[in-house]
Amino acid sequence: MKQFVECVPNFSEGRDLAKIKQITIAIEAVEGITLLDVDPGKDTNRTVVTFVGSVENVEEAAFQAIATAADVIDMRNHSGAHARMGATDVCPFVPVSSVTAKDCVELSHRVAERVGRELSIPVYLYENSAQNEERKSLPNIRAGEYEGLSIKLKDPHWKPDYGPAKFNAKSGATVMGSREFLIAYNINLNTRDQRLATDIAFELREKGRSKRIPNPDSPNLLDGKIVRDEKGKAIIIPGLFKDVKGVGWYIDEFKRAQISINFNNYKVSTIHDVFDKACELAIERGIRVTGSELVGLIPKEALLMAGRHYLKKQRRTTAVPATDIIECALQSLGLNDLYPFKPEEKIVEFAVGQSTGKLSGLTSDGFVDELSSNSPAPGGGSVAALAGSLGAALVSMVAALTHEKKGFEASQDEMDAMGNKAQEIKDRLSFLIDEDTNAFNTVMDANRLPSNSDEEKIAKRKAVLAANKYAIEIPLEAAELSLSVLEIANELVKKGNPNSVSDVGVAGEVALAAVRGACMNVLINLSGVKDKRYTNRKKKQVDELLNEAPKLERKIFRQTLKIIEG
Repeated sequence: MKQFVECVPNFSEGRDLAKIKQITIAIEAVEGITLLDVDPGKDTNRTVVTFVGSVENVEEAAFQAIATAADVIDMRNHSGAHARMGATDVCPFVPVSSVTAKDCVELSHRVAERVGRELSIPVYLYENSAQNEERKSLPNIRAGEYEGLSIKLKDPHWKPDYGPAKFNAKSGATVMGSREFLIAYNINLNTRDQRLATDIAFELREKGRSKRIPNPDSPNLLDGKIVRDEKGKAIIIPGLFKDVKGVGWYIDEFKRAQISINFNNYKVSTIHDVFDKACELAIERGIRVTGSELVGLIPKEALLMAGRHYLKKQRRTTAVPATDIIECALQSLGLNDLYPFKPEEKIVEFAVGQSTGKLSGLTSDGFVDELSSNSPAPGGGSVAALAGSLGAALVSMVAALTHEKKGFEASQDEMDAMGNKAQEIKDRLSFLIDEDTNAFNTVMDANRLPSNSDEEKIAKRKAVLAANKYAIEIPLEAAELSLSVLEIANELVKKGNPNSVSDVGVAGEVALAAVRGACMNVLINLSGVKDKRYTNRKKKQVDELLNEAPKLERKIFRQTLKIIEG
């Protein structure tokens, strides 16, 4: 799985498109960065930019963006409707794929330190990066805005986390940190009554609502009398979902009301849980939910969580390809209600081209044709990874068929566990199909490096060693994963649907071929590594794999024939 961090810096310029362009050019100049969105606002005089990439690439792109903003934006001449305190007002880092919140916290510290040191801009850390509770909240840090910053910096209590405690009149200050992915989401209602949408939103949002005595003549709690305490203050009832904000509004274009939801942490309060509850609350008020709408992008994980939720409610297996799970989520949430939902545009990982690799995205004919050409890559390593992925796919298929087979109800949870594990292995091996070719190309590139001087010779030796080791680790991982396929198949051949036992047997055969093929690639690449301790350790791992895999395959083969022959 490719690594992705999202960065959403807000710049205090929304009118001068030339200045905005200079900033985005600086971002896109960093290799490996994908610019997803640029949203300027004239009234706010503010532009929100969204880009993604690896931790390393985002780190560099964020700094270059802030440096460019410091150069082209002069806060002494800035005015706008939105609260702000600097040329780069806020710069959050968001974990998207194969990156943790901790990774993003560390990333924010590194960028903040560099911004403070090289640009002399005071930097405050917020959200997950905050070093005390008071600074977790962006409004708290931003209080007084740019105009009050010179006084604020004189207060020891508001010493910046990084950079000088000195007013930078041109650039102001920047707030930086790590937060979860914010999802903007609207739930569609079959009514034009905005107040009913607001009523439901108040029930859902974390902030909650004023306690009211229901009005018997109205389904809307907003029409009930507010309950107050002895001091006359309204009693507040907390809402149902943590980290959720919500309002109701009417959209004239669609002639309907919507519940507008912001998920500040979709892992704490999930989209599907909020959607399901909104459906219940709507029915209680004599209306219904017709579907929903996503504003902006969404992490793939959020839709996978929703899809699995609805598959389980339907008593169907979740051990199916990610595309099937996502399709279930789209249908269940009604995300095509207003506009066609295009996964390639709305899901972050797909929008940046993570969905398919060069080889894994080919048709079977296309892959075979590419393989049969006079190029050395793709070669045996990619084929071994492909064989392993085919074995994993067969195992997952049998687990799914067993899950849905009458008479196997007691083993549904076990089948789901097996199938999901096989799906994970399949996806990783599919990734390794391309990665093995990339590793080969890396070795070739390293060997082409110049070696005219002593420095160049040392650099080349290091590059060749690193490349060779990577070319060893990729097929070794493929072999280990393929052995895991054999382990699952060994259990499944005894417990799975007997009508599909031949498929388990075939899975065992191709998985064995994958283990052996991948191990051969490890061994041939070991010849290019002079590190004896390393090569001995890897040879031992290979020996263990080559010893264990045939044992499992024989068990699977014998059990398969036994069941087939009765």
